Amino acid sequence: MIWVHRIAIAIGLWAVLLMPSHANTDGRYASIIVDAESLDVLHARQIDALRHPASLTKIMTLYLVFEALDRGTLSMGQTVTVSAVAARTPPVSMGLKPGQAVSIDTLIQAVAVRSANDAAVVLAETLSGDETRFADVMTAKARSLGMRQTIFRNANGLPHPEQITTARDMAKLAHATMREFPYYYHYFGQESFRGARNTNRLLTRRDDVDGFKTGYTRASGYNLVISAVRDDRRLIAVVLGGASSGARNTHMSDLIDRGFAVMDQIELAGKAPAPTPERSPQFVQASAARTPVATNWALQINGFDSPAEAEILSDRLVRAANRGQVAQRSRQGADRVHYSVRVEGLDNWTARSLCADHPRLLGIEPRRCLVLSTTNPG
Repeated sequence: MIWVHRIAIAIGLWAVLLMPSHANTDGRYASIIVDAESLDVLHARQIDALRHPASLTKIMTLYLVFEALDRGTLSMGQTVTVSAVAARTPPVSMGLKPGQAVSIDTLIQAVAVRSANDAAVVLAETLSGDETRFADVMTAKARSLGMRQTIFRNANGLPHPEQITTARDMAKLAHATMREFPYYYHYFGQESFRGARNTNRLLTRRDDVDGFKTGYTRASGYNLVISAVRDDRRLIAVVLGGASSGARNTHMSDLIDRGFAVMDQIELAGKAPAPTPERSPQFVQASAARTPVATNWALQINGFDSPAEAEILSDRLVRAANRGQVAQRSRQGADRVHYSVRVEGLDNWTARSLCADHPRLLGIEPRRCLVLSTTNPG
């Protein structure tokens, strides 16, 4: 459990600094930082709230192209013919013409570097015959990668009301792409294509950023996924719903720095005793006026994918109330293990208070929070 406290302490030190100073007020903002090796969540804001991916969609399009390349059903030098449908795709585009022959390698670069919508449609048609069938394949692949809330309706991210994702799902996709196709990852870090700069300006503004993708529609706001590496430590960060490209880039740059700072604090926490956390004033004032009561109650919030995340969030609740103990709970589902945030050793009032305030304390969307008796669990 010591490592959980170290991570929680580090998160606590930076929680205020990680709050976006220019987040949209229209409900589009969300962000997440994860350790790319352990998948520990280092920062979370509205990570399960439904958002529009815009051109972040193209990461999945290229994931499926990379799969086909590995299977041998596509080859880099292979040329394909542009359809009339693909040629009519709205910008940003390569300006492809019906009947034009173009190589798979060229299409990949156009999608990854310049976010070309027509190139994405050509790739979709090449793999599945038409874009609608390809979108179904994209959604099925999302489910297999644990992206539980993502739905794709097209290959390029152009506006569609049913095309949705979450910050958590986008981090999972980025991680899976790097893990499964490290030899193709360089496309997402390519700085230019045919003389035009990559849409991800942080590639040239920061030495530690080496790849990934931008996106924008009116419905989505300004989106960005990045991966950055320092001293053999890598993180993945996602910002959705930025107010402008400049504001998004500034905020992402701050998140990168703070994410690595959290990693530094985790490392330092391993070399010294953990400090006693401050108690939440809400619980300090209430406990001072109350007489001791039975601590045979627990709270439990189900449905987390990562045991590390569940333990970190459980520990955050313990620190907020300055009482209780983290308890591990998991359940084997049909295709994956589900983990729970659980704190035991509470009195009934504290358990109910923590449940009522869990969205603010944990920085997550409201979930069903159970108050359970540990002496009569049935």
